[in-house]
Amino acid sequence: MERVKLGCNFRMQPYWKLVLGVPLIYLPIFTTIPFVLIGVLLIKAHLKLIGGTDIKPFWEFVPSWISHRYTHKTQITFTSTASHINPGRYRYYWIFNCKLYCPMSVALLRYAAYLVKIVENWWCPFNHDRKHEYAEGAVDMSFWHIYSHELDLLHPDDRENPMWNEDAQEKREYH
Repeated sequence: MERVKLGCNFRMQPYWKLVLGVPLIYLPIFTTIPFVLIGVLLIKAHLKLIGGTDIKPFWEFVPSWISHRYTHKTQITFTSTASHINPGRYRYYWIFNCKLYCPMSVALLRYAAYLVKIVENWWCPFNHDRKHEYAEGAVDMSFWHIYSHELDLLHPDDRENPMWNEDAQEKREYH
């Protein structure tokens, strides 16, 4: 498994870099998340308006609260620092980060990607080397498949791909 190198470098960073870098994680709350949320609402409206049903809800991408290991009473805190201004010493900080901010942000981004995969499979049922990664957004038939007189324009592999054609003759993996 490929891994990002982070833990081996963190403690070697100068303190000023940590002080500058750590708070940057919260900027997406004000910059990225609102725009992704608006995008999700627009894409979902688009899909609904053109007839989309059985679209997974956002909450299916959010981990269950009971699956989190820690509760407020048992939440671990960072104790190896004497500074009382360090938010890592407080349970609310970790509860906010680990039970709210991180899983909800990841869920929102995963949900946005899921919706975009549906849009892609609907409007563009044309294979490329990464298209198999869009299987999560499989559709019953693509825009091109609902018009039988247009099917001959599609490459046979695109015409018979079960990711965007549930009636595909060849039942195979999404390639």
